[in-house]
Amino acid sequence: MLARYNTLANCRLYEACAQLSDAERKRIRPAFFKSIHGTLNHIMVGDRIWLTRFEGKEIGSTGLDAILYEDFDQLRMARVSEDERIEIFASNLNDEFLSRKIQYRNNQGNIHTDPVDLLIAHFFNHQTHHRGQVHDLLTQTQIAPPVLDMHRIIRP
Repeated sequence: MLARYNTLANCRLYEACAQLSDAERKRIRPAFFKSIHGTLNHIMVGDRIWLTRFEGKEIGSTGLDAILYEDFDQLRMARVSEDERIEIFASNLNDEFLSRKIQYRNNQGNIHTDPVDLLIAHFFNHQTHHRGQVHDLLTQTQIAPPVLDMHRIIRP
C-alpha cells in the first residue's frame, strides 16, 4: 500500500512541479535542500541508498544533497523508474526478510545494524517527509500544491 501511495503521490507532485519553469523549480528558497529541484533529487538519493542497502549491497555516498539529474524531465523519468522498482521491491517483501536486521554504513561512515521492518517504515516516512517539504515550497509559487492525503489518493 505504501509503495503504491508513493508512486501516486510522486506522480501528482511531479505533475504540479512540471508546471513551473526550470528557474522556478531551481530557485533558492528557505529549504534544507535549497530548492524544489534539490529536494526532489534528495528523495531520489535516499530511495537509491535504501533500496541498495535492502538488496544487501553497499553504496558509496554521493552526499545527501547531490543533484543526480540537472534536467527535470530526466529526473521525472528516473522517478517513474524508481517508483516501479519500489513497487516491485515491496511486492516481494515477506516475513522472513522483514524479521531480519541489516548492517550498513551511513553517509557519515558509521556502521549501524537495524531491524528491516523499522528501516522499511523509515524508507516510506522519509519520502513522505520530503514530499511535504516540496508541497510547502510549491505554496511559495503560483502553482497550487496537489492533494497528497493517502486516503484521497488510494481508493478503489
